[in-house]
Amino acid sequence: MKSTKTSRFMRQGKEIKDENQQDFSLSLIVKTSAKEAMKKIAQVDSWWAKNFKGQANKLNDEFSVHFGDTYVDFRISEVIPDKKIIWLVTDCNLHWIKDKKEWKNTEVIWSLTEKDGKTQIDFVHKGLTAESECYDSCEPGWTHHLKDSLMKLIEKSKGFPE
Repeated sequence: MKSTKTSRFMRQGKEIKDENQQDFSLSLIVKTSAKEAMKKIAQVDSWWAKNFKGQANKLNDEFSVHFGDTYVDFRISEVIPDKKIIWLVTDCNLHWIKDKKEWKNTEVIWSLTEKDGKTQIDFVHKGLTAESECYDSCEPGWTHHLKDSLMKLIEKSKGFPE
């Protein structure tokens, strides 16, 4: 008989199987080049957080976003110019949930594909799943910041950071 090893962890007293997790993802199509979209993504203080420190442009850049008692620290761990950038969460304090470090070691992955004068931005927050403690507030937060703020920054040069 064949044995299958399954990675499991506990969340709020319930066992979760890793293979059943679906990372939060969202896709946008914007009317601009991948190069311009990548520049706008790096302007974190223009679409996500007004309280932004550091740089978000190149490999090994480090930056932080702050929302009152909440903060998230990132390091850019991978860059393929105009195609992909990965933000690794190196530390965080998600003050409103029990597991304040829930995002630590998760990754925010941006993949860009340009075609016919438009760019598809595929966003994945690897490690943010429906089983995550913050999912009920983080999913609509990311959706708003990406669809409403980042998209407006890219297409109309005006985002709505918090």
